[in-house]
Amino acid sequence: MQEVIWGNHSSVSEFILLGFSNEPQSKLLLFTFFLLLYLSTLLGNGLIITLIYLDSRLHTPMYFFLSMLSLLDMSYVTTTVPQMLAHLPHPKKTITYLGCVAQMYIFLALGIAECILYAIMAYDRYVAICHPLHYTLIMNRLTCVAMVVTCWTIGLLGALVYTVFTMHLPYCGPNEINHFFCEVPAVLKLACADTSLNDQVDFFLGFILLLVPLSLILASYIRIFAAILRIRSTQGRLKSFSTCVSHITVVIMFYGPAMIMYMRPGSKSSSKHDKKLALFYNVVSAFLNPIIYSLRNKNVKGAFLKVIIKKDHCLQGPFEGPSHRSI
Repeated sequence: MQEVIWGNHSSVSEFILLGFSNEPQSKLLLFTFFLLLYLSTLLGNGLIITLIYLDSRLHTPMYFFLSMLSLLDMSYVTTTVPQMLAHLPHPKKTITYLGCVAQMYIFLALGIAECILYAIMAYDRYVAICHPLHYTLIMNRLTCVAMVVTCWTIGLLGALVYTVFTMHLPYCGPNEINHFFCEVPAVLKLACADTSLNDQVDFFLGFILLLVPLSLILASYIRIFAAILRIRSTQGRLKSFSTCVSHITVVIMFYGPAMIMYMRPGSKSSSKHDKKLALFYNVVSAFLNPIIYSLRNKNVKGAFLKVIIKKDHCLQGPFEGPSHRSI
């Protein structure tokens, strides 16, 4: 069936994911570490989604996008980490051909959607700081929903192109992927064909899906910083700048490794370094995002305290107007 779908006459029916280590002691340590990291990621991001839903003060576009980011992060790590945990204690580390295709597609769709969402969040901060009087009009419910739909659409289509161009190649052996999941650069190394076209396609897609959103983010923050510098009060400048620090931090953590991974020729990639980069922008950034946002956000911390002391929560619609509080 895979030959009918992809038309590549591949003789490989399954792949072996080598992961990180084959030493028994290292396996136990890695299993414990990644399990705690995974559970903490789900807990942290799940808590942010819950607090935004429960606290009416957080029913604004800014927090709506933050909840979408947390949902993406939870899905993102679930695509790779559970399988990695299942493989660590067992000698058999196989994944079927179609399972590899599915994992690659879902991972890419979520990753591309997150790239676009970061650009949307930067635009939201630009409107809030540079056009505060028109914020409610510009960032209305319909606009925010349309932005999220566009984000997911680009993610699904971009991932489809990546996956088709990767898996249409013949894979006739060996079938050992030196990675902990089916990522495009690692899988391409096993192709029994010239991958130079794939390098060109990957660079072109990386330009569109990584550099274009990053350029929009930079353009937004140039305008934001210009507006901040026009504020006469030092305290006002610091308060406005603090609304952007968290977002800038997570953008750097995500975009840096992703650009190195997907915009360089496959011949220059290193399996050892690739696994570390993938681990950082897939697992570590998803773990740190809720910490970075919540520690700098008085509203999120206030909502958490509100839950702890069991106060009544007033559930209202998700868009009640602009919020310029620190995030």
